[in-house]
Amino acid sequence: MTAVPGAFPGGTSVSRLSVYSGNACADGLEGGTPHLHTASTEAYVVIGGQGALQTLDAGGLRETELLPGTTVWFTPGTIHRAVNRGGLEVVVVMSNAGLPEAGDAVMTFPPDVVADPARYRAAATLPSVDVEEAVRRRRELAVEGFSRLVDGGPGALRAFYDSAVALVRDRVGEWRGIWERTVAEETRRTSAVLDALERGDGGHLLDAALMESPTEERWGMCGHLRAHDVTHPILHTPT
Repeated sequence: MTAVPGAFPGGTSVSRLSVYSGNACADGLEGGTPHLHTASTEAYVVIGGQGALQTLDAGGLRETELLPGTTVWFTPGTIHRAVNRGGLEVVVVMSNAGLPEAGDAVMTFPPDVVADPARYRAAATLPSVDVEEAVRRRRELAVEGFSRLVDGGPGALRAFYDSAVALVRDRVGEWRGIWERTVAEETRRTSAVLDALERGDGGHLLDAALMESPTEERWGMCGHLRAHDVTHPILHTPT
């Protein structure tokens, strides 16, 4: 077994999210940029404020109230949009640590943008200057596409899914490598620990370690993120 396990529990990642407020969208709502994840499940644990989670999937449009203590999660393919109705603060837990950061998310831009990889990248990529304005434009474009998906029914949703898969397909090899080094490795480590315990071997307990992940602030799709790089932790326990 690896002497010092480095993966965050379960191969997940964690961040704190302050959902965007002010500068309401064309539909009058404040909040984040609608998007989906193609391979990862996401969870919200609400720690402050109030709002709602709008989701769209094959079952149609839903709105779930978000209040302190609310815990919800949604699987790949669930288009989601965080709506801020007053100081909404969320702890976000993502499966497959590293995949969302590697481009697992696809925003709900209109069909002509999502179907064109070059146009999609241009619309999705934030510049190094005037970031706040670029975030607003990106969100507005995604809200426009989201409204079309809601009105367009199952056919529009299926077409969007097809475009999303086409956008990420070439990256799957890279993602598989990330997954092998994180989630799969964590699973193998746990299996080895269980095998050792079954033999009455507790040697792995001598490798106990304390780790910490520093905070990285950045602009996210749904708000200001205070993310934690769980793949490069600070080791407080000497080996």
